Amino acid sequence: MGPHPAVAAIRLAVRRVLHDILIEQTADRAPQEPPSAPLVLVACSGGADSMALASALAFEAPKLGIRAGGITVDHRLQPGSDLRAEDVVLRLRSLALDPAESVAVTVGREGGPEAAARSARYAALDAAAERHGAAAILLGHTRDDQAETVLLGLARGSGTRSLSGMAAVSGASGRYRRPFLHIDRQTARKACMAQSLPVWDDPHNTDPSYTRSRLRHEGLPALEKALGRGVVEALARTAQLSRDDADALDVWAGQAEPSVRDASGLLECAKLYALPPAVRRRILRRAAIEAGAPAGSLFARHIEEVDRLITGWRGQGAINLPGKVVAQRRGGRLVIRQG
Repeated sequence: MGPHPAVAAIRLAVRRVLHDILIEQTADRAPQEPPSAPLVLVACSGGADSMALASALAFEAPKLGIRAGGITVDHRLQPGSDLRAEDVVLRLRSLALDPAESVAVTVGREGGPEAAARSARYAALDAAAERHGAAAILLGHTRDDQAETVLLGLARGSGTRSLSGMAAVSGASGRYRRPFLHIDRQTARKACMAQSLPVWDDPHNTDPSYTRSRLRHEGLPALEKALGRGVVEALARTAQLSRDDADALDVWAGQAEPSVRDASGLLECAKLYALPPAVRRRILRRAAIEAGAPAGSLFARHIEEVDRLITGWRGQGAINLPGKVVAQRRGGRLVIRQG
């Protein structure tokens, strides 16, 4: 008798990702370099999604000659969070994950509580990967998380890239992997129950002061009631289609950019005007980031203002962008630089 269907599903998803990592490691290794067992870490909060992921990694990694470890991040936002983190470490060790450690972080305020916690968490995970020499870090985001991310992007009106949700592979050198983007949250929870894995439910996930929590417990159920139960799957499919489109437009913009610069490297407004808006705005965004504008603070409205220097030129003055970057039109050229 085989494993529970939910357990089989999560193991298959992790096995596929681990195979990809092994292939990449082999391709990157010099011919004379002896093979070594790569280390893959799982980021684990102790919730159902990440505990299911940790269990699947612990089961699959040894069969492929991969070392498996786990990291939990203590955001220190709730009383007793240090004890909860210690408990998660014990659970990881019980799965024979090594290293298994907790990292405490200080969460700032920039961008709101959810964004600040996310920034602190990823900084800690990046540091852990560097410290241990990990080939990859697995994240437990599910299809439900993907659907929520697409809706949040839609609400912000940020364009195709926001609608593309979370990538299966992201971060520096493809460090972050999300094996569960095609698995629903209920499957992960069932896998934990089938394996008698203890699960911690973060109270922030039901706190209505958090936007994602309201979307999860009020917004999505209302949509499913009005449109049917296929909403989550449809939103996740939209994310993949949008990602494919956004990737293609990024490539197009990269190929078009050299043709719209003059000999001194300045952007020529007439040539930018001739490009499709989606391509042109990508070039403008890239130029703003290269000039020093922080990508996380550069919103669609900023790029639209700069775009009007190209498409709606009426002699307007300079546009102030985040990071003290200034965009202005001079003699048919667009100058984007530090102010």
